[in-house]
Amino acid sequence: MSEKSIKLQRTESVLRELIPEALSTLNDEMLRGLCVIDVECTRGKYDATVYLDKMMFDEEEKKYIINHLRKVNSVLKTYCMQSEGWFRCPNFRFKFDDKLEKQNQMDALFEQVAKELKKGNKDDN
Repeated sequence: MSEKSIKLQRTESVLRELIPEALSTLNDEMLRGLCVIDVECTRGKYDATVYLDKMMFDEEEKKYIINHLRKVNSVLKTYCMQSEGWFRCPNFRFKFDDKLEKQNQMDALFEQVAKELKKGNKDDN
C-alpha cells in the first residue's frame, strides 16, 4: 500500500467521479467530451493535478482546452463543493496524460532488446 492516507485516496476517488460530471454541465462541447484518467491531490489537499486523456487532440486544441479549463476552474470547484458538501475544494491543475505513450515506448525498447539478444544468441551457436 502506498504512503497516501485513506482520506487523501478517498478525495482523489471522489474527484475522479465529480470532475467529469462537472465538465458535462459546461456549454463548451470540447470540454464536455474530456476523459479524466486520474486525479492526484497534494498532501494538504490544496491542489489536485487532473490527468486528461489526449485522445487525438493536436497541440492547438490542447492549448485551447487547458486555457479554457483554467477559466472554468472555479465553476468546477463550486460543483464539487456543492455535490459533496465540502467547505473547500482543491485548486485544479490540468495536464494531458502521456503515461501510456511512455509505457508503449518502453515496451518497444524492451522488445527491440529481446530481439537483439535472440539474434546474438543465434550467432553464437
